[in-house]
Amino acid sequence: MKILGDDMLRLIARELVETVRQNVTIDWTVKESVRAKLRVIVKRILRKYGYPPDKQEAATNTVLQQAELLSQFWTAQN
Repeated sequence: MKILGDDMLRLIARELVETVRQNVTIDWTVKESVRAKLRVIVKRILRKYGYPPDKQEAATNTVLQQAELLSQFWTAQN
């Protein structure tokens, strides 16, 4: 996404990873309430940095899909 620039996207990615990592629990992929909370957190971060509103839903889905892949690793380290 060239609108925001690589540095801004890097900053967004770092904050997303740190925040999502702090909020995942062992059963987060099963509990809809936890997934909903993470969706709100991700969307809030995207808005904070001026991420284009029309692309936020796709970005949120991508972040949650990636978090699902990494969550076993993250919860094992906690």
